[in-house]
Amino acid sequence: MDSESKSKIAIVGAGYMGGGMAQVFALNGHPVSIFDLDTETTKMSFDRLIIESRSFEELGLFAPGSAEIISRNLSCGKNIEEVVAGADYIAEAVPEVIQIKNEVLTKISIAAKDDAIIASNTSAIPISKLSVFVTNPGRFLGVHWVNPAPFIPGVEIIPTAETSEEVLQYVEVLIGSLGKVTSRVSDVAGFIINRLQFALYKEAVTMFEEGVGTPQEIDAIVSNTFGFRLALFGPFAIADMAGLDVFVGAYKSLAEAYGERFAAPDSLAEKVKNGDFGLKTCGGFAGLDASKKDEIVAYRNRAYAALSQLKKDLGTPPGFPD
Repeated sequence: MDSESKSKIAIVGAGYMGGGMAQVFALNGHPVSIFDLDTETTKMSFDRLIIESRSFEELGLFAPGSAEIISRNLSCGKNIEEVVAGADYIAEAVPEVIQIKNEVLTKISIAAKDDAIIASNTSAIPISKLSVFVTNPGRFLGVHWVNPAPFIPGVEIIPTAETSEEVLQYVEVLIGSLGKVTSRVSDVAGFIINRLQFALYKEAVTMFEEGVGTPQEIDAIVSNTFGFRLALFGPFAIADMAGLDVFVGAYKSLAEAYGERFAAPDSLAEKVKNGDFGLKTCGGFAGLDASKKDEIVAYRNRAYAALSQLKKDLGTPPGFPD
């Protein structure tokens, strides 16, 4: 298959996740066919996606003419078999229940072309656990989008040991051509996004249960401090800019209060021991160029100021406490 041409796309599971994926593919000129639980549900999903696309356009979230492009390229089928029969790329976006995924992936495998690529949008189930349901697993991989799919740029690409390199490269080009930022990650439960996201959420709930803060207070602190920074930089870059020696010192205090689970990771302690404190010395984990420290700091400050102004311009989300 030529990744530069417009692949025929099939999406099984057209809720808000799969539906958003369908909008993005259709908006980029790919013919997209969707199917959900049954024909009635599928038609309802189709109608919702068209109405939603028009609303996004009116709000300025989609460019003028986008809804017409999506309407022209989007269709729905009567069943899984009809939708996937001629597709080049098939995405499964059904609920996170392995029995449902088993049934759906088995049907897809039987009805799809032999060379059709099959992707699962699972957010946490290891892809190797799902590959057993797919014939010719070399064409199967995880492609994990994040809701809302039209607006979140990152997509995790998760191959198994059986996924062919040709398929992997094709998918990376295909998803990248949609304007998404792809990251190839290992096939572990939760991958990167949800392993980190759920670790943070668990600690937040634990603090709430301990009476450290209310949900509103904890959310406000996260979104206006380190979570604010995470909108622009990942945890490694943030630590490297702050100073790895500072982090090791903080971990010492945390470990004294909360035990070994908050001890400094071995690789971090080793870097500091060897004199690598991050940006101010050797670059740290992210490999930042210490000779460009002033430029990096200036960019960071401009970025934070711009994001701070954006938050002020947007105001408090509707329904949230002031």
